Formats: sequence, C-alpha cells, structure tokens
Amino acid sequence: MLEVVVGAASAAAIVYAGYSAMAPASQLYGRTLIRAANPRQLALTLDDGPNDPHTLRLLEVLARHDVRATFFMIGRYVQQRPQIARAVAEAGHALGNHTFTHPNLIFCSETQTRIQLAECNRAVEDAAGQTPRLFRPPFGGRRPSTLRIASELGFAPVMWNVTGFDWDAHSSEAVERKVAKQIHGGDIILLHDGSHRQLGLDRSHTVAATDRLVGRYKAGGYEFVTIPEMLVSPNM
Repeated sequence: MLEVVVGAASAAAIVYAGYSAMAPASQLYGRTLIRAANPRQLALTLDDGPNDPHTLRLLEVLARHDVRATFFMIGRYVQQRPQIARAVAEAGHALGNHTFTHPNLIFCSETQTRIQLAECNRAVEDAAGQTPRLFRPPFGGRRPSTLRIASELGFAPVMWNVTGFDWDAHSSEAVERKVAKQIHGGDIILLHDGSHRQLGLDRSHTVAATDRLVGRYKAGGYEFVTIPEMLVSPNM
C-alpha cells in the first residue's frame, strides 16, 4: 500500500512540475509578471513578429486608437525584416525578447538559453536601436534555470493572463469573444502578429480583433499601457 501511495505522490509531483513549467500563471519556478494591480489598465502584447504585412497593419490600428503595445519579437525574423522592427520602435511601442529561433526553453541547456536571449537582443539592437529588457519564453515554457538566466541578463520575465488563441482562430469574432470572456481588468493580453513557423503567416483575424477590442475597452474606460508602463505604475 505504501508503495502505491508513494508512486501516486511521485506521479502527482511530476504532473505538477510539468504544469508549472508551462502554465502562464505559475510562480513555482520564479516570479513572473502575469497581470497589473491597477484594475483599469490593460496591456496588449503581441508575439512572434515582425511579420510582413500584418505587423504593419497592426501599427496602423494602434496608431488610429492612439494606443501603445508591447511586441515580443523573434530574433531571426528581426534580422529578415529589420525595417518592421524599426517601425514598431519608432511608433513608440515597447520591444521584448522572444528568443532568436523560438525553441521551448524547457529543453534547452543553460548555454543554449543564453545564446537564444543574447542573439535576439543583438538582432533587435541592430535593427531598432533598442535593448530589450523584457523577456517572454516561447510557449510559456520555463524552468528554474530559465528564469535565473533571464534575471542574470537583466530581463523582466513577462507572461499573460488573457489569450485570444488567435494562432488557431477561424475568425476575428472568435478571437474577440475569447479575449472578452477573460477580461477582468489589470490584464496582460496575449495575441500574435506573427508565427514561429514561418514569416508571412496570415494574422488578419488578429488585426481585425485588435481593432474592435481596443475600441471596446477604451470606450469602457480602460487604459492601454505598455509592459514598461505597467511595471512602473504606482499601483504595482
């Protein structure tokens, strides 16, 4: 009987460890930002760009609403589309590090993790003249060494608590509905202007949903802020 109990406990521990490595809200392996304390703030974050032409279309939407977002960029795409990364920075948006090739860092060595972060930063610096200090692990995957290395390199790790599941959406309305169901205030919203699989992937659903979501919540009295602005909020 004792062996059964020990085995069950071990299995549960393994499941919990795996869950904590991927769950956005988990703080088991280190502290990450998942939401703001100010309930009237929302932070729009966009992963996996720059992506031609949808990142540029998102810039047009955000400019029309006078809203700034945070873009977590893949370094190899920045190297291929430096002019888009530069346009994002020049429009006043925040740039974050989403690694160089978008691996799941759970399966990367410490050396590989350092290289991924350093190469992404170098690409962004060369293209946009900014040094990212925000880091989002691809797929949300991290382990204790991932966050320790990020801290040693001066990064603030940023997760999310709202997602539109736009990588698998068939319409902008579906993206909007999924986000709206999760909004409570003080949220970090995850959407995607690109894809880790390839450049040029269609993100028109995301562009259209972003337009409606920003208009909807601005009209409702919410303030859209970048992650750096959220970090320095007096309510944090």
